Amino acid sequence: MTLQQQIRANRWKTLLVVVSFAVLIVVFAAASAVFVGRAGAIGLLAFGAAYGLFAWWNAGRLVGGLTHAQPLEKRDDPELYRLIENVSIAAGLPATPPIYLIDDPAPNAFAAGSRPSSIYVGVTSGLRKLMPERELEAVLAHEISHIRNKDVRLMTLAAVLVGVIAIISDFAFRMAFFGGRGGGRDRNPLQLIAAIVAILLAPLAAVLLQMALSRRREYLADASAAAILNDPEAMALALRRLQLDTSEVQYADRATAHLFIESPTRAVRGSGAFLAGLFQTHPSLQARIEVLQEAGGFELPALPPGAPED
Repeated sequence: MTLQQQIRANRWKTLLVVVSFAVLIVVFAAASAVFVGRAGAIGLLAFGAAYGLFAWWNAGRLVGGLTHAQPLEKRDDPELYRLIENVSIAAGLPATPPIYLIDDPAPNAFAAGSRPSSIYVGVTSGLRKLMPERELEAVLAHEISHIRNKDVRLMTLAAVLVGVIAIISDFAFRMAFFGGRGGGRDRNPLQLIAAIVAILLAPLAAVLLQMALSRRREYLADASAAAILNDPEAMALALRRLQLDTSEVQYADRATAHLFIESPTRAVRGSGAFLAGLFQTHPSLQARIEVLQEAGGFELPALPPGAPED
């Protein structure tokens, strides 16, 4: 599969996940109405929409606060700014996004923000020190691809939707059992059980959809970065370097993990690995490297013995 074919395939799969989000919200609204009545369900959705708008508008600032990212002036690192300016021009962006620095030895990077004026690229000090120029440029191209492909806004929207569903699910459950059942009084037991199951599973389903969406966008950003630089090997080498480093980003959690170029927390191994894998925000680095190798027609040297494969 060529890089362009990979990009097109991932766009269609992304559309399917976004439609699934819309279906999930409709099902959730119907389930809420069983317990709290139509007016109650509308009230919950209105509250969720207000919360979602606030979170969306302040997404970049919230992510910066959670990750302890600080604005980096061009005069402080002109070489890094030169690289991101070159990549931004090659990608056709109308303006170069600002860079934020996270003082953390773990190598990683992300893009954040919901509006063009608030979008920025964050890099850790560890990434800046670890990556040679060719690979650092590939990492920046990956993040610029997220911006050009509107992934940053899409993933911000997904995170907001997950938060909205979780909050109003909790409200609906509490209202059903502590605030009167409203429209649920005259429902038969099977309907009530189905509604309870839907309300309890909606947040879990939303998280799984977010994870699926995030994984697809990582493949797409890898392919886009390779196309921008016309150097898929550089992207694969950067991923290999990240693969060989197993350190964790200090200020990263589930709320921001999907934004990073690789999962900022260590993968669970052993008996819980399969279940934990369902909630991983990223495909394995080895899988991403193999896709780039297949599309670019090259092969990296084998991992040294004992090296991590994820």
